[in-house]
Amino acid sequence: MSTVFIGTSQFAAAVLQRLAHTHAHRPALVLTRPDRPSGRGRRLSSPPVADAARALGIAFAQPPTVNDTHVAQQIRGALAGEHGEAGSEKGEGGEARGASAQADSGSVVVCAFGALIKEPLLSEWAILNVHPSLLPRWRGAAPIERAIMAGDQRTGVSIMRLTAGLDSGPVCLTGAEPIRPDDSYGSLAERLQALAGDLLVRAFDQRPPFVEQPEQGVTYAEKLGPADRLLDPARPAVELERVVRALHPHIGARVELADATMLGVHRAALLDAQPHAQPGLRADDKRLLLDCTPGTLELLDVQPPGGRPMPAEAYLRGHGLPGLPGRA
Repeated sequence: MSTVFIGTSQFAAAVLQRLAHTHAHRPALVLTRPDRPSGRGRRLSSPPVADAARALGIAFAQPPTVNDTHVAQQIRGALAGEHGEAGSEKGEGGEARGASAQADSGSVVVCAFGALIKEPLLSEWAILNVHPSLLPRWRGAAPIERAIMAGDQRTGVSIMRLTAGLDSGPVCLTGAEPIRPDDSYGSLAERLQALAGDLLVRAFDQRPPFVEQPEQGVTYAEKLGPADRLLDPARPAVELERVVRALHPHIGARVELADATMLGVHRAALLDAQPHAQPGLRADDKRLLLDCTPGTLELLDVQPPGGRPMPAEAYLRGHGLPGLPGRA
């Protein structure tokens, strides 16, 4: 059975690699987002799914939007077994690059694409969606991060049918995964990627029935913004420790210094749960501490503005702390 894969992120790239190594379901075409500027130099970089498709030798396209008739025609062609030219370059309209696989009948699957799928695709294909949560909990853009932030003890992956609603379609398979006390986004996503790939292959092979999601227990994983990254000492330290783990290593938490600059925080640990009369950042010998309401968070690995990640001890030795004696 021929498959078209639609995705963007590193999570989606891992699922694509799993699918590509199954002979029966190797995608004939991959659709992903256009290259975009990234890093300090704002150089154009390919999304992880484009890099994965290129390495796997699978035809891929990066159209400005997938919701137009041109893209629908590309999908029909891929599922019908039409071949692209191996090694051809992407044009402005997002023409496919690479080698295409043979197809007889086909399916379309979406995983962590980062944009809404609309008509005409929704009406023409029964699209499978790979979603990293136990639906209906954590529908939306950031389910892994929100699960860690909320202190959930488990999460998982759901294979569902894509509908016009936000992750509200019927589900055919789920798999659960515990959230460990030391899990970061990186460690948990790695396990969920493997689970997602296995469930997707099972969904193709076994064709389990779809069941509508229950009305109870619906929560939404809103897109992460600047406020989600800020370690506000007016919040409990136990919550902020979860924020640090939820945003590492891909986004990063941060704390505001006395001079209004932001210090990135990559790793932190809870010290105590005591209330503090004066919440805020302080240095204690060689340690960098954030007193919260309640609790204290020790910042272990930090990143100064424009600098590289480093242990907090090295940061204090080289920079000091704004507002404290001995500031460099």
